[in-house]
Amino acid sequence: MLIMNNAYKKYKTASVTSASKEKLLLMLYEAAIRFTKKAQQAMENNDIAERGLNIGKAFDIVIELNSTLNHEVAPELASNLEQLYMFITDQYTKANAYGDKQAIANALKILEVLHKGWEEAVEKLKKEGKAGATSA
Repeated sequence: MLIMNNAYKKYKTASVTSASKEKLLLMLYEAAIRFTKKAQQAMENNDIAERGLNIGKAFDIVIELNSTLNHEVAPELASNLEQLYMFITDQYTKANAYGDKQAIANALKILEVLHKGWEEAVEKLKKEGKAGATSA
């Protein structure tokens, strides 16, 4: 099992270090969604520690997404995303502090919509031959 874990870690490290900016963005959204779903499940199971752990991981990803916004290239888009990210982190805080199931559901819904939107944008860029050009 240890050999498989090491191989998996090497694979994940290689996939992240070789990914395009667009793929990294999608991977971050996917991870935030995955951790949010795990937090939701922990909430259903009344597992406060697991809820907090997964909300913390998702929260950190959203903060990272926010910190990489480029307000110079696309000011309106960056500002709108920043507001959404701040709303999501607020929802995570409510979910973690009070076990608020609606707050975690709100965060998940927004992340899923944003992920879908970015997936579509990346596909459009690929079709136009402009992959590697996103910077919002």
